[in-house]
Amino acid sequence: MTTSGSLRRRAVAAAAALGALALVVGCGGSDDSATGGGKKDGKVTITMGLYGVMGLKETGLLEQYEKENPGVEIKAEIAGDEQTYYTALQTRLAAGKGLKDIQGIEVGRAKEITDTQSDKFADFSDVPGLDHFLPWKESQITTADGKVLGLGTDIGPMAVCYRKDYFAKAGLPTERDQVAKLWEGDWKKYVEVGRTFKKDFKGGKVAYMDAASGLFNAMIYGSPEQFYDEKGELVYDSNPVVKEAWRLAADAAEGGLTAKLRQFQPGWDPGLANGTFATAVCPAWMLSHISEKAGPANKGKWDVAKAPKGANWGGSFLGVVEQSPVKEEAKKLVAWLTAPEQQAHVFQEIGNIPSSRQALDSPEVKNATSAYFSGAPIGQIFGAAAQEIPDKQVLGRKDGTIKDTFSQGLTLIEQQGTARDKAWNTTAERIEKAVG
Repeated sequence: MTTSGSLRRRAVAAAAALGALALVVGCGGSDDSATGGGKKDGKVTITMGLYGVMGLKETGLLEQYEKENPGVEIKAEIAGDEQTYYTALQTRLAAGKGLKDIQGIEVGRAKEITDTQSDKFADFSDVPGLDHFLPWKESQITTADGKVLGLGTDIGPMAVCYRKDYFAKAGLPTERDQVAKLWEGDWKKYVEVGRTFKKDFKGGKVAYMDAASGLFNAMIYGSPEQFYDEKGELVYDSNPVVKEAWRLAADAAEGGLTAKLRQFQPGWDPGLANGTFATAVCPAWMLSHISEKAGPANKGKWDVAKAPKGANWGGSFLGVVEQSPVKEEAKKLVAWLTAPEQQAHVFQEIGNIPSSRQALDSPEVKNATSAYFSGAPIGQIFGAAAQEIPDKQVLGRKDGTIKDTFSQGLTLIEQQGTARDKAWNTTAERIEKAVG
């Protein structure tokens, strides 16, 4: 089975998502209702607030649910940018109106939601049949007193996406298993390969990796503890994992190994299209973005290799607003959307790795390959990577904000030539201001 043809359908979906961003930012505040859903004349309307390409609308699942449940209408609005989406969500949660019945929650926001907004979201702990999820996934959205504020959609196991043609021009192996052995077990080896690439590449001006921040994220998310400890205290400035990730990412930036970009920021998409870098640390959900933005001209030039170490970057949940007038109907929809069969369907269509153990074990996932990425067995690669993710990941209230701030700090080194110590101090100051 191949996902390549359906992956490109994401281009259309992404355009629609960006077009809907204005709707998400501007709508929902025109009346005093808590959410947009309700019941009228025997009909049930359920509203959803989503971001990015979560695969629920784009793969036809919402239409399927409506067909199987006559009398139910689902209205989904999608923001292209999660940060903008979450800012609007915080505002509406505070106001108690303008919300959707179902709201998407990114993993970097989960701890803040469970700690500060648990009364605003319905509890899923009483929903039967939820033991199919990876145990650490649902723990991320569970409060200290056992309230489950949402159900998981996807996860973000990591690999390394690389250009085979560029590796050949640098005299490096091109077959994915051999490439994986180059950096097996240690991200330092990944950087060492970059130094070899820079020295030996013959074929114009091409950077080894896209962004130092991608390397930083891959390293920290392979550890159970990143920015906070289990007591909720900030430990980024003393955590050796964070310090080592910063050091190695700064080495790559100062060594001229990066294209001086930030993933999903201006310049990165053209970099994919124009082939300005040879590798990118890629969570599973990133493959469809790469195939879309790199375009048909680069099909078969990209491949996927196992990452040096297992890590999880990203993943989402669906929560239901407590005040929703269709709360029970919305919970039923969320349980259906996140069931193993639907998660496997989303993977087949756009490549999002399931958070369901049953879906991960299904033939639809295990046997999947990607024609765009040279026939890479992405089901096996990312499925195996999912098994290496630490069973427990300590989340903090401002994880997403801190991650973004570190990315900005590394950009100071890459784009402005700021000394790493000065960039660290600037980053620390910004974090302290952001988290209070």
